[in-house]
This record gives sequence, C-alpha cells and structure tokens, in this order.
Amino acid sequence: MKAIRFHDFGTSEVLRYEDIDRPVPGAGQVLVQVAATSFNPVDDHIRAGHMVEMLPIALPYVPGLDLAGTVTELGADVTGVAVGDRVVAMLPLNSAGGGAEYALVPVESVAPAPRTTELVDAAALPLTGLAAWQLAFELAELKPGQTVLVNGAAGAVGSLVVQLAVDAGAQVTAMDAPQHADRLRGYGAVRVNGPLDLAAGPAAVGGPFEVVVNHVRFSPEELAQLTNYVADGGVAVSSAGPIPEDTTRGVRTASLWVRSDGAQLSELVAKVDAGKLQIHIADRRPLAELADVHADAAAGRLAGKTVVLIP
Repeated sequence: MKAIRFHDFGTSEVLRYEDIDRPVPGAGQVLVQVAATSFNPVDDHIRAGHMVEMLPIALPYVPGLDLAGTVTELGADVTGVAVGDRVVAMLPLNSAGGGAEYALVPVESVAPAPRTTELVDAAALPLTGLAAWQLAFELAELKPGQTVLVNGAAGAVGSLVVQLAVDAGAQVTAMDAPQHADRLRGYGAVRVNGPLDLAAGPAAVGGPFEVVVNHVRFSPEELAQLTNYVADGGVAVSSAGPIPEDTTRGVRTASLWVRSDGAQLSELVAKVDAGKLQIHIADRRPLAELADVHADAAAGRLAGKTVVLIP
C-alpha cells in the first residue's frame, strides 16, 4: 500500500511517498481503509524532532493523527464496530498512521463518522474537536451563562471552542483577524474583535472574563498578561503555552495535552449531525503532496485546516 513516512527527523524533505506493507490488526484494534487524514501543527513538531523527549516514537513513522475511513478488518476482542462502518478517529500521538491507504486504530479511539458531511471532510474533526472539547469542558469546566474570551477564535481549534461554548450557553467574545468576523458571528459569538491588543487591557474588549481560552503563540511575558483578562475566581486555559496563575485572585490556569477519546469524539459527531458544530476546511490536498503541506505550514503559507485525501 502507499504511505507517507519519514525515516529520520528533519524538514519536510524527509517525508517519502513509498510502498509499505499493509498492517494487520491485533487485539483491540481495527483496520481502517483511510479516505482522508488532515494536517495538524503537531505533525510538523513530531517530524522535526522537537517532541522526541516527551513523545518517543519508533522510526520509520507514518504521520497523520486524524483519519476518516471505512473499517475493513477487526482484531481479536473488538466489539461495537463492524466491517463496513464509516468511522473517524484521532490516532495515538506516538504511533499515528493516518497518511496511508490503511491504518490501525485502537477500538476505544473510534467514533461513527458524521452522516451530514462528506467522509473525507470528517477527517478535519478528530484532533481539533477533541482539543476544543477538552479545553472547554475538562480544563475550563465551562458552565452556562459564563463570559468567555476565545483568543485565536478563527483557527481550527478556536472556531470549535466558540461553537461548543455558545452551544453550552456561554456568552462568547471572539478575537481574531477582521476577515473572520462574519464567520465568528455566524457561530454565535456575541462580540467579535480584531487581534487581541494586550497593551489595551481587558476593558477594551469587554473583560475581564470568567473563562479565557488562548490559541495564539505569545512570549512568556505576553502570556503572563493574559491573566489580567481573567476575572477573580476565573480560569485561563491554553493550547499555545502556559499562562501563569494568580493565586491572590483565585485565578487558575491549565495547558492542553490533547488525547484520543472515542466517547468524546462521538459527542462531537452528534453535534455535527445536529447542526450545532460546523467544520471549517480551508483546503483539500492529495497524499502525494503531504510534504508540500508540511513545507507550506512551516513557511506560514497554509491557509487553514487542510484535509489530505488518500488515493
């Protein structure tokens, strides 16, 4: 079967489009014929070797943490999934495998694919959806009626956080570039502003807020300023570096390390099918161009969430 792999860490040039053996499912695994995967920034960090100390991986490595496809074979002791099921999954960070014609998936990571989207487009949901869910409901413990600031709200994760928070009954202020304003209002944000100007202070954007969710890369000094945007007793969570807590005001903080969870992913799929969650896709590219996708991401040329189509 065809796959993209890297045998050594490095730039996008280490990615090779090659023939490899089709995997065989072991106990607790399903084999999925992959329709699509998607690019996530962590794919770039893993390939470059930046995460090797915290995330040991075996080489050669097939990147692609997301997948959407069809179950073709079951390993021993697998229940709740049948051959022919259309599924989505976030693969384990240390093994991945979505950038191939077939991939092994732990059965506990599998969720039914949305019925209301194209199967290939569903590959944009797993990692970003789980990141948004875990930020909003596990780390921030979001509750109805709370005021929420989402910084970097138009990105793949941020846009899902906005929608999940609105659906949960929160009052959302969304911060991002002006060209995204209409889309963010369409998600239900009550206030939409341009990029966050930390020097202006929280009052300039209607703060402080009970919950702050950050997706923008800041310096440590800038991240410390985000604490000022949190109301007394509130919480700040981040997918882009740690925000210092303020114990004197009862402000707690948390950083995301996203994990695969089939049950949570099923909840997200249900929201997609109910029309409560939209998946925003910027581009679709063939697997043979995955190295170019990585290069575009490293150069800041990637327009947004990119789905990678498997032949």
